[in-house]
Amino acid sequence: MQLYLYEDRADRFEPLCLTRPVFELRCGMTTLAEKIVRYFGLPIAGAFVRSELEEVARLTHPGWAINAALPNDVLLVNSRWLPPNEPFMPPGDSCVGVMNGEAAYAFIRNDKLRNHVNDDADITASMHRWQHDMPNVSAGGRLLAYPWHLVECNADEIRRDFTWLPPQQDNSDHTQPMISGPLGQLWVALTACIEPMVVADTTKGPVVIDEDALVTAFTRLEGPCYIGPKSQVIGAKIRAGTSLGMQCRVGGEVETSIIHGYSNKYHEGFLGHSYIGEWVNLSAGTHNSDLRNDYGDVSVVQAGASIHTGLTKVGCFIGDHTKTGLGTLMNTGTNIGAFCNLLPAGRLAPKYVPSFVSLWNGALNEAFRFESLLATARIAMSRRGVTLTDEHVALYRRLYDATAMDRKIALRDAEQRQLRRSA
Repeated sequence: MQLYLYEDRADRFEPLCLTRPVFELRCGMTTLAEKIVRYFGLPIAGAFVRSELEEVARLTHPGWAINAALPNDVLLVNSRWLPPNEPFMPPGDSCVGVMNGEAAYAFIRNDKLRNHVNDDADITASMHRWQHDMPNVSAGGRLLAYPWHLVECNADEIRRDFTWLPPQQDNSDHTQPMISGPLGQLWVALTACIEPMVVADTTKGPVVIDEDALVTAFTRLEGPCYIGPKSQVIGAKIRAGTSLGMQCRVGGEVETSIIHGYSNKYHEGFLGHSYIGEWVNLSAGTHNSDLRNDYGDVSVVQAGASIHTGLTKVGCFIGDHTKTGLGTLMNTGTNIGAFCNLLPAGRLAPKYVPSFVSLWNGALNEAFRFESLLATARIAMSRRGVTLTDEHVALYRRLYDATAMDRKIALRDAEQRQLRRSA
């Protein structure tokens, strides 16, 4: 039995999935793909991704079969599925695991595969047929539908991921944080560096500081929280439910948020109930609101529609390579695409900013030339020892072309609003 992943409804996870497959999104201490591997106890053999991500996926996962024919016996898993706590019990025959009427996975033997799939079949359509034709079983867990669901589940996933960590090794020779709460809820890698005057509050959940991370003096870490490999926390307040991925640099206050990796929030400013992509830079004084003044439900523009989240606390979602200027202010439920440039205007930025757009003096404009944006990306990545690959350049160029109409509509609407205000 070989484990394959597939994407569906990836557009609902924009802007985070503009530049990556759904299974690479983080929740807790790991990616969704890592959680699926852990649950089934199988390595990933392949994946089905959107055509524009195919070459990048091959580069990132060289051992996987990407968009290839399915093998004889396959376990095909929906990338946005959070598996349950209960151990997986392999079924005796082909079936579809269902959660709230949607397919979470399909367990397919060779005979069923041959009867239901053509070589050129769309995998999502095939899943619908299997769900209709095969026995359905309860999958449990949760099928995530929007990026705020990742943030909503993050604290519980940190707690669950913590139980899978290896035992804490003796690091008595290293400086340890002052602990408020259970000692057994702190896990610090031997290569992590912690300066004096750091507090870890494990009262409500574990605090994990991963390999080669740096936590400087006067930082407060409130569990459950996760500090990823080589990340730096600079005199910050890291509140419960926060995960920092690889090589982030974070200061100020961060609450119930996910920073995917390689991003900067080095200075003072508040980030709450948000998901930030890679290579993002939030300048000093950048703040986002995560609660309406009337405590009402927050709506987010997603895939061209305004979606009611059903939540009272929702922050911002920012795509890769986006940057903010000093003192930028973002409203509740803000969606900002990739390669945007937000400069402060003394008021809240728009709640929706499509990719490759700049905000200047409160007005939306076309961003800098595409080649200039690539040059900036190369510089930012080289500062972390990462090279901008040809595959990523091709992906960004396709994204630039694919989002041209979004930019045109957003700029036209912004111009019309400005004219109405002037009148």
